Amino acid sequence: MHETDKILNAIDAWPLSQAKIRAGEILPLADMIAFPGNVAEVSQILALANEMKIPVTPVGGGAGTCGGTVPVYGGIQLDLKRLNKIGEIDHESMLVKVQAGVVGIDLEEEVNRFGYTTGHTPTSLRASNVGGFIATRSGGSMSSLYGKIEDMTLGLEFVLPDGSIVTTKAVPRHSVGPDLLQLFIGSEGTLGVITEATLRLFILPEERHFRSVTFPDVHCGLEAIRKIFREGILPSVARLYDPEDAAYSFSMHFDFEEGHCMLLLAFDGDKKKVKIDETRSVELCIAEGGSDQGEGPAKRWWEHRYDMYYPTRLKTEGYTIVDTIDIVATYDRLEKVYYAMKEAMEAHGAFVLSHFSHMYQNGGSVYMIFFTSQPSAESAWETYKRIWDDGVAACLREGGTMSHQHGVGLTRSTYTEDELGSSFKVLKMIKEVLDPNSIMNPGKLGLGVRE
Repeated sequence: MHETDKILNAIDAWPLSQAKIRAGEILPLADMIAFPGNVAEVSQILALANEMKIPVTPVGGGAGTCGGTVPVYGGIQLDLKRLNKIGEIDHESMLVKVQAGVVGIDLEEEVNRFGYTTGHTPTSLRASNVGGFIATRSGGSMSSLYGKIEDMTLGLEFVLPDGSIVTTKAVPRHSVGPDLLQLFIGSEGTLGVITEATLRLFILPEERHFRSVTFPDVHCGLEAIRKIFREGILPSVARLYDPEDAAYSFSMHFDFEEGHCMLLLAFDGDKKKVKIDETRSVELCIAEGGSDQGEGPAKRWWEHRYDMYYPTRLKTEGYTIVDTIDIVATYDRLEKVYYAMKEAMEAHGAFVLSHFSHMYQNGGSVYMIFFTSQPSAESAWETYKRIWDDGVAACLREGGTMSHQHGVGLTRSTYTEDELGSSFKVLKMIKEVLDPNSIMNPGKLGLGVRE
């Protein structure tokens, strides 16, 4: 195997690893990479690795932002890209079986041919795959209406560390004990390897309407969103940009009052329903001090939502790092979490801009995007860590949860116990039973740290 393969597979989209590479540092490499073509081969590899106590790091598209696929203890990287088959669609039940290595855009385009959508369109859609979605509890840009990946996954096939192949029955609901399906969704390769999933499908909407509204401050915008969902309206998109992010993202293309926030809305469905939901939502926004900006900003965002990432427009050099802390909280805490994190992160000289991007009936998420530029590698890595430490501490102190969709990986692994509290010991016990030799993605989720 060529050394280039090891280097390419050793990194994901974690900004710190990208910065370290630019600074000339060498990241941990796997000793070997395996490319299984079916579940039986995955089983054989894990059984052998377990017997020999060799670490195994599963990797899919490599689009994660938290270092979740960095092989910190070497060993085997299990590359699942050859598991790329899409099964026949069950039109009666609106389900499809998909192998873990299927790239998101390939799945979406395939089901679109039959009049369906997965409803799952993260920004990484062209570079990430189904196994990665499920392993990290991924969320797409339309999660307000269609849900996150854990809402879309009805059944799984996965392989345990000892090589055992396990399947869960794909049913919409059940009352047969704890939901073991949800144990493996979000497990980030620490409990086994996801090889196949049964996913829900949705009918492609007849229409999708866009609307944009500005607000004088974050509070008014969040109140409008809360009241929209309180009335039972489910926009497919509800994104509120704070003044800094609104200026960065829209001021070059649209005229609106300086210092105002920007709310983007989209509505999916049949013509009649979309019109009713859109009209009522705008009424609620105006009642909270909003100013109608028409469809322009929201539609432009939708049409250009991948531009920043393919290729990235956030060009950085030297010891400049751009990263995101994506948190989630209920409405009674969300605004407090936002301001507490912003203050804590800016105390280290970071420039912070934010948007509330995945909203639900009971609360939502906010992306705290920060920029830091330092004169040396040592100060860059140290400042980066302080921003993360104090940002996450502020989130937890105010009652937020430290990740909405990016997962834990390495970035958040040291905070997992604080986040989960007394339930963390239950997760550790499960890990110890299923993976007594700690071969599966050790060091991630704060689990399986090896000597």
